[in-house]
Amino acid sequence: MTPLITLLHEKTAISPNFIINILKLLEEGSTIPFIARYRKEMTGGASDEQLRDFDTVYSYSKKLLDRKEEISRLITERGYLSDDISRRLEMASTLQEIEDIYRPFKEKKNTRAAMAIAAGLEPLADLLQSGRLELSEFSKRAENFVKGSIGSVEDAIKGSQDILAERYSDDPRERDYWRKQILDYSAFEIKGTKTLKEEGLFVKLAGKNEKISSIPSHRYLAIMRGVSEKELSVKITLDMDRVENTLVRYKIPKFAKSSQSLILNSYLDGFKRLLFPSLEREIHSIIKEKSDFQAINTFGKNLSQLLGSPPVTKRIILGVDPAYRTGCKLAVIDEHGTYQDHRVIYPTPPQSDYEKSANVIKELALKYKITGVAIGNGTGSRESQEFFARLNKEEGLNLTYTVVSEAGASVYSASKIAQDEYPQLDVTIRGAISIAQRLRDPMAALVKIDPKSLGVGQYQHDVDQKQLEKKLHEVTEDLVNRIGVDPNSASASLLSYVAGVGGKLAKSIIEHREHVGTFKSKQELLKVKGLGAKAYEQCAGFFRIREGKSVLDNTGIHPESYDVVNTLIKQYTLSSITKEQIPNIAKTLGIGEATLEDIILELRKPGFDPRENLPAINFRSDLTDIKELREGSIVSGVVRNIADFGAFVDIGLKNDGLIHISQMSEKRISHPLEVLSVNQQLSHIRVVEVDVAKGKVALSLREV
Repeated sequence: MTPLITLLHEKTAISPNFIINILKLLEEGSTIPFIARYRKEMTGGASDEQLRDFDTVYSYSKKLLDRKEEISRLITERGYLSDDISRRLEMASTLQEIEDIYRPFKEKKNTRAAMAIAAGLEPLADLLQSGRLELSEFSKRAENFVKGSIGSVEDAIKGSQDILAERYSDDPRERDYWRKQILDYSAFEIKGTKTLKEEGLFVKLAGKNEKISSIPSHRYLAIMRGVSEKELSVKITLDMDRVENTLVRYKIPKFAKSSQSLILNSYLDGFKRLLFPSLEREIHSIIKEKSDFQAINTFGKNLSQLLGSPPVTKRIILGVDPAYRTGCKLAVIDEHGTYQDHRVIYPTPPQSDYEKSANVIKELALKYKITGVAIGNGTGSRESQEFFARLNKEEGLNLTYTVVSEAGASVYSASKIAQDEYPQLDVTIRGAISIAQRLRDPMAALVKIDPKSLGVGQYQHDVDQKQLEKKLHEVTEDLVNRIGVDPNSASASLLSYVAGVGGKLAKSIIEHREHVGTFKSKQELLKVKGLGAKAYEQCAGFFRIREGKSVLDNTGIHPESYDVVNTLIKQYTLSSITKEQIPNIAKTLGIGEATLEDIILELRKPGFDPRENLPAINFRSDLTDIKELREGSIVSGVVRNIADFGAFVDIGLKNDGLIHISQMSEKRISHPLEVLSVNQQLSHIRVVEVDVAKGKVALSLREV
């Protein structure tokens, strides 16, 4: 096995044969959704998530091996490579370890130690480090080094101490030891600055100590935001007495003479001036990386749950974008999500025109047979809900409604995508269409919007933006391909996430269906300009042609398996195939068992949408009043966002209520995502605290 295969096997526990297959597929240009879905036998059935993790480890491992080779070369060129260094380089499993090994051999030009070495003081430093001389004898030896830029014995001694200080700070073992000590036992000391706002966001953080080993990611990101806004300062606390005792015990030779005081002071200087500041920066990088990883993962899971929310089918939907002065914008979409009509009404203050607004709604309801209303949760949402509740009560329309997060609706409205889709409509009407369409099919509507605008992240602007973009793209891509896309109705935004397609081919697909007509089979995709054999191989299985020539075109079965499927249908009765028969049938047909199982599942449920198994969206005709809530009241709601510390739940008020992580379960949980998901409907939530003045409600899922 090559060093890379060995390393990947150690880090992923995937067998070497599967690793070789995965790398070959990736090198051939196969996408991860394609590999996960259609090459299971080659990967041992690795999921898209496992393959994403593998890809991350693969990239890191390549960097690790390349850096090992480079550093080995650099140390060799400087004449310092030994068997011990080679062995340590070979054993190193992280980039940090490799950089620690290389650090003593880096060229340093402007440090105090470098200048002392240039002045010829290295032999004196070696003598001092040995500890074999009394202080007086060492001072006498130092006289021999008073020349050139060294003007006195004191300068010579100080220069030798600077060399020892740098040697100590560069020692890989010392760096590793103190790095671990700080990570395990030290704390961040947070203080408020002179510009700390008394009623601001960071007041509760000022004056606290947070143990580095256990600081929650969201709290670290909050602290560092406070630092960037110059309201907080943070430093790492360390017991310097313990540092000194450790140096005396382990670094000063037992036989050292009275010159040991100079050695100790050298090491203490190296620790305080060089090692600790360097490690402090490293510790912040380590904790920041961990915090980013946690926040980005939470954002990714939230996004997956939001995009994977069940579509509302067989309803004519009225989208409502609430407002006060400018009125509520209305947009009607049909069962397929196609825009039909729009209006503007003024049921909210300052006009509060109930009669005219009611007449418009009745007209639209009668004309289009509206069966559901999606109300945005922004400004004026509360009053709009009151209007529809009154309308249902007094007019008997039974227009049940649900509140939809309108996060990102304004971003979409002003985007080029929206301009291309609805060039004749005002931006405000496009917003109402988006609200209706994200209820009709969340995935199809929300992929048109930058995920960072969807309101399901935490500290998203504080994390590594490249990593965030990468994660959100991967999450969206995996979900879109898991569900499948109809090339005859999907937008360019949605098509671009199909494996092997991308933005350019997505536009070509739309141009083809506009000029040539709808696709009747997956095979017809090959007629699209620029869509060649490789792209077709990657994307074909993820398309669903609802009314195609063959039922197979409305399944996740890849066209490469159509011949096998036809043989399977002729020779076997699908409904009677048992799990025990799979190995023999697979062998007879010459395909893998995992592939055969997937084919049978698809044939038994052609056109199946996995979102259909999720609980349906809750519609209601009444609403909640915060003044009526008391401690112990029971309410229902929908989870809008999940953070590390809790979940925000829409219970029909202006502001979302908060379920703290400690109130989510009778058992201890480490993260809210263990028990809740974005857009999850909750029917039995207990109110534990109400602050009418601030409009805040604390909620609980625990029994009294």
